[in-house]
Amino acid sequence: MSWLRRLYYWTLSWGESNYALVALFLISFAESSFFPIPPDVLLIPLVLGAPQRWFLIATVCLAGSVLGGLAGYGIGFGAMETVGAWIISALQLESSVEAFKSKYNQWGDWIVFIAGFSPIPYKVVTILSGAMRMDISSFIFFSILGRGARFYAVSVLLYFFGNPIKKFIEKYFNLLTIMFVLLLVGGFLVVKFVKF
Repeated sequence: MSWLRRLYYWTLSWGESNYALVALFLISFAESSFFPIPPDVLLIPLVLGAPQRWFLIATVCLAGSVLGGLAGYGIGFGAMETVGAWIISALQLESSVEAFKSKYNQWGDWIVFIAGFSPIPYKVVTILSGAMRMDISSFIFFSILGRGARFYAVSVLLYFFGNPIKKFIEKYFNLLTIMFVLLLVGGFLVVKFVKF
């Protein structure tokens, strides 16, 4: 996995560049369909380096990610058997695809939202959404909600708390995501089953 480590440091190196926002947009775009390194790797140092620009940085990250998600959707919609299958195989995510397929018809909207926010590989969901012919407007809406919640939450926390929160997020990101998803699902079930 040394190539992945080198790719990680290459991504991080863009934070020192004059083209950091362009790089953030392009990495966010690519990560939503094929690139293995999440944009948070660049988002975090950019916000720490210029905390007053947190909103702009998070917005650039969101725009790149959602547009990249549409590219992933297009791959799934028009080239699942060729390009889509190659990307899934190259990233060794075949088991993720099979797990999502079984639940996609019933929970597609929520899967897009949760994958947008959580460590679940978002690229699998974007490609699968196209392959499953998910309604494009729902896909865009739930992508914006999920990705926006993630990037703005990280940026706001970094703005207010700086380096200590960076270490906390990196250490407990998976646990924080699971807690958030449990709260979200619990709220959804309350709305669905409790009669007011």
